[in-house]
Amino acid sequence: MQLIDSIVAEAATFRQIRRDIHAHPELCFEEKRTSELIAEQLAQWGIEVHRGLGGTGVVGVIDGRGQGTRCIGLRADIDALPVTEKNTFDHASRHPGRMHACGHDGHTAMLLAAARHLSRERDFGGRVVCIFQPAEEGGGGAREMLRDGLFERFPVDAVFAMHNWPGIPAGKFALSSGPVMASSNEFRIVVRGKGAHAAMPHLGLDPVPVACQIVLALQSVISRNKNPLEAGVVSVTMVQGGEATNVIPDAVTLQGTVRTFSTALLDMIQENMQRIAMHTAQAFGLSCEFEFRRNYPPTVNHAAPTEFARRVLVELVGEDGVQAFEPSMGAEDFSYMLQQRPGAYVIIGNGGGEHREPGHGAGPCTLHNASYDFNDEILPLGASFWVQLVQRWLAQP
Repeated sequence: MQLIDSIVAEAATFRQIRRDIHAHPELCFEEKRTSELIAEQLAQWGIEVHRGLGGTGVVGVIDGRGQGTRCIGLRADIDALPVTEKNTFDHASRHPGRMHACGHDGHTAMLLAAARHLSRERDFGGRVVCIFQPAEEGGGGAREMLRDGLFERFPVDAVFAMHNWPGIPAGKFALSSGPVMASSNEFRIVVRGKGAHAAMPHLGLDPVPVACQIVLALQSVISRNKNPLEAGVVSVTMVQGGEATNVIPDAVTLQGTVRTFSTALLDMIQENMQRIAMHTAQAFGLSCEFEFRRNYPPTVNHAAPTEFARRVLVELVGEDGVQAFEPSMGAEDFSYMLQQRPGAYVIIGNGGGEHREPGHGAGPCTLHNASYDFNDEILPLGASFWVQLVQRWLAQP
């Protein structure tokens, strides 16, 4: 494993930064303290700082001393989740209802450590753009930074992001080209009937059994309309209707999510869902409202940058340290950046949870879990990868 000595020597500093961010989590577009900390550190190291993109986003620009016009972007997400932390160790969240349960504190610390080394050495030609992005957790912070002119102001040739992954051993990475994270979409279906006394159902139009029919029928889109070789998920996660056991409600609301790896499949699923919902309600003499909201598009790694990153990883940890990443039905708004620039989304192993200190919660060390904690031991590894990726990428003809 070819870690960079100066980064290893400063590991305790960035461990403290990571834990400070963990103790003070901020939700999407509210990351004022976090962005202030990032900007102060970058400025202290002589890095050109730009603020305000996407609201609370921060961009650090590092120019090398060598000759070259290439420009590479490195992205870290900085927001927390609306989760009450169950850990009680010293760096646990000090704000109930907010927690870094996805490791964005670690992603931020790794990119800061890389930026510190790159700004001190500047042993490359070209430019590095360090992107500290807000609101990945549902706010679409990447989209908002792009709307604020991220790539017009900082025209990178390629952009990369890295995310920790519990279950993959610390010291290992995972990477694949093509779709790696799914699109995230939400739907809302309101079945409207006519309320009545439960003892006299013939006087009303009961939306409950019709809503149940729709829930079951929606799964036929996956089992009978979708190509079996394509991945897609339709999940009804909320059913709301009624206020009393002896009253048939006027309406029932169904809500849920749809996940796919392709836009064409998503188009088909949306069209068929709407047809099933509307026509099922009509068949029973009821009306229906159908809403479909597309959130994050699929995250699709570009082949050439992915292979380039893989070669750098192999140099860093060896062939056995880099495995193929099995695509996840989770979503990631780095997808917006990959729609505008070539690049890749890299996975770094976070281990199985054995790194957690006494006082951790009883739950597993998985993403979006109240007992999760980022593995500080991988901070030098992630930062070393960023530095070596920059050096290799910018050294290309």
